[in-house]
Order: sequence, then structure tokens, then C-alpha cells
Amino acid sequence: MLQRLLAGMIGLLMLAGCGVEPVFAPEEFVRSKIYRHDGPPRLTLYTMINNSTGAGAHTSLMVNGSQRVIFDPAGSFAHETLPERNDVVFGITPAVADVYTRYHARETFHVRVQELDVSPELAEAVLRAVMAYGAVPRAQCALSTSTILSEFFPGTIKRGWYPKKLADDFQTIPGVTSRTLREYDSDDNRGVLANWDPERLAAEKATADAE
Repeated sequence: MLQRLLAGMIGLLMLAGCGVEPVFAPEEFVRSKIYRHDGPPRLTLYTMINNSTGAGAHTSLMVNGSQRVIFDPAGSFAHETLPERNDVVFGITPAVADVYTRYHARETFHVRVQELDVSPELAEAVLRAVMAYGAVPRAQCALSTSTILSEFFPGTIKRGWYPKKLADDFQTIPGVTSRTLREYDSDDNRGVLANWDPERLAAEKATADAE
């Protein structure tokens, strides 16, 4: 299965024919930020939806396996404290997962969050697949994510370009839960990350735990 998936990924990248610049954080940086979440093995599909038109704007996938990462294909989410390799963001602590969703939810967009608990074996296979996919060209977020998921949920997930269609397909998998995150911050979401200070958050948590 994984060999077919990798072959399909290579084909898609060749067809894209565009000069995607890969981001590849150093190994030491990645290892220092690996986060292992103690929750169940889980896939979390994020779909960003335009509040005015109802159209899907972006797709991403959080995978909780032997470590927790977010596959954010052609996404704009980036922070100096978080290593990234070819659209895979490492170190997804609860605080990072929170700021990730709040970064995308604003006055012009809301976020559909769909969660599916899976076996450890499946979570690990999906984790390997997102790490192997490579840098994703612009506008191919849903295509890349659906390409990966269609290999693990054949007949349910179909490869396609549309984030909302992928979300609807994912919802038909038994066990999927769904919620919607709405916030009404300015459409300029750069401030969410600019104001995010993980060291301050850690200090505040430590103080709260000690009280």
C-alpha cells in the first residue's frame, strides 16, 4: 500500500511541474521538539471554510501516532520554535494545536474539526505517509491530503481538489466526530502567531500547577 502511495505522490509532483521550495529543518531541531501526546491514536482533519461564500479554503491533517504532527500542505502556519519538513510541522503540543486552529479561525473563516480514533498501526502508517509526501504545490492541500487518506480508506475517501468534499467524505467514516470553531478576530491573522509566546505559556502553566 505504502509503495503505491509513494508512487502516486511522485507522479503528482511531476505533473505539478512547479518549483516548490522544500522546507527541511535540521535533525537536531526536529528531535528536540518531538511531542508524544498521551491521548488515543487519532486523525484530525481540519477544513477552513469561507464565512461569506461557504467554500472550502484549506485542508490539513493532524496525526497522533508515535508523535503528533500536523500535515499542513501549502499552508502559511509557521513559527520559529516549530520545526517543519516539507509541510509537516512537528512539536504539536496542546498549546500548538490550540494556536493552530485559532490562527485559521477569524472573521472571514471558520474551522471544521473532525476527529477519528484509529489503531496505533493505522496512525503510524498515516504518519509515515505524510512525512514521505514531500513539499506540496499551492492549491493542492485537499488533493495531497485526500491522496494520502484514500489509500487508507479506499471507497470512502476519493482523491480530489475540494476541501469541503474531502470533509464530507471523511464524515462518513464510522466513529468520526465533528465540531466547528468560530472566532471573530481581524482577517489579518499574523498577530496570532506574533503574539504567541510558548515560553510565557509554559511559565503560566507551571505557576498554575503549583498553586
